[in-house]
Amino acid sequence: MAASISGVGAKLGLPCSSKLSKAHPFSRSSGSRVKIMAVSVEDKKKTYTLRKSEEAFNAAKNLMPGGVNSPVRAFKSVGGQPIVMDSVKGSHLWDIDGNEYIDYVGSWGPAIIGHADDEVLEALAETMKKGTSFGAPCLLENVLADMVISAVPSIEMVRFVNSGTEACMSVLRLARAFTGREKIIKFEGCYHGHADPFLVKAGSGVATLGLPDSPGVPKAATFETLTAPINDISAVENLFNRNKGEIAAIILEPVVGNSGFIPPKPDFLEDIRRLTKEDGALLIFDEVMTGFRLSYGGAQEYFGVTPDLTTLGKIIGGGLPVGAYGGRREIMEMVAPAGPMYQAGTLSGNPLAMTAGIQTLKRLQKPGTYEYLDKITGELVRGILDAGKKTGHAICGGHIRGMFGFFFTEGPVHNFDDAKKSDAEKFARFYRGMLEEGVYFAPSQFEAGFTSLAHSSEDIEKTIAAAEKVLSKI
Repeated sequence: MAASISGVGAKLGLPCSSKLSKAHPFSRSSGSRVKIMAVSVEDKKKTYTLRKSEEAFNAAKNLMPGGVNSPVRAFKSVGGQPIVMDSVKGSHLWDIDGNEYIDYVGSWGPAIIGHADDEVLEALAETMKKGTSFGAPCLLENVLADMVISAVPSIEMVRFVNSGTEACMSVLRLARAFTGREKIIKFEGCYHGHADPFLVKAGSGVATLGLPDSPGVPKAATFETLTAPINDISAVENLFNRNKGEIAAIILEPVVGNSGFIPPKPDFLEDIRRLTKEDGALLIFDEVMTGFRLSYGGAQEYFGVTPDLTTLGKIIGGGLPVGAYGGRREIMEMVAPAGPMYQAGTLSGNPLAMTAGIQTLKRLQKPGTYEYLDKITGELVRGILDAGKKTGHAICGGHIRGMFGFFFTEGPVHNFDDAKKSDAEKFARFYRGMLEEGVYFAPSQFEAGFTSLAHSSEDIEKTIAAAEKVLSKI
């Protein structure tokens, strides 16, 4: 089933309405909904300006490193003025200058049912009446844990944490504890958070900013980290042959999203599963991005390959900080206090994140959810690729359900080296042009895009029209 890669708010004077701009099967309405007013690609009503964003960002640079709290937000790879956001609703967002955008970042993945969903907000309001953090067990943890275990094939027990980085850091420690081995294999361009052992040939912001392996990481922290190109099974076989009985685990994104969108080649995941079993190593799927996005059971359900351990995040918190790791019971029972592998967290399992996650997963259970995501995302990607070819650009791309990406290169793109052949300067010009047309993509060629149930056919049509307009000028 592997996919292929082929050739702002009220204070700003925004009006409110009880209706979306255009109804679609998963739209919702309430009296508090902000009216969707996408910028027209034919007749923009006001001059595009980022004056307030520029003022706010200049002030931020004196307060926070680079003016941001996560590097990609600084627009280093695309140039231009970083945007300071004011509000979000559904498939749209608004900046502090009043510009409106169709959003394909979705808070980097969590907003799969749309931003600021009314049912999620109502549930959060009720939970907040009881408190925002207990530092003790709460019933909501049981509910979300049961939902995750029921959905994800590999998970028999789960531990909630506060971020994807924390989940991946913890699952690595667990894999080493369970196997009694220290070496791990990760793939070039894959990003598993910023824990020291993973900052070797990493993707995401490391790739976006063109950084070398991060200063401050001791050689000892990465000495046992082995790397291979994604989709190259012979390279993985060679690593196992040279390190027999020494590899604790392989960790990978089953669909790479931190070098751009790169799906696995046919049989690659199956072959990885076979190699780990033969050597007694564990297979870890980092599904922080793909979990509950490619299917309700994640990439492992979609591709039919079950790992030993899985990390989750993003969607299971419904827009609040969250992470999780889980897997076979015999492995998870090594985690303290059941076992000797220590991991803890002050805000882990906090009631707000649990509430938002529960409500989000309930919505994803509804019939037609993933068919709708596949439909609109396919239309979007095909439209952008057609526009690129029509205007004479080398371009390739693909999608699976609500996750997509495209590169300014003929392709195909099967690994990070292929992705780096993309014309990054052209992407930067395309990106800035799309902002002026009211479309917000991730500010990096090396990040996947995301759609949501709140995206309408009108959103897709406007985006494609904007893409053709911009591509004809660059």
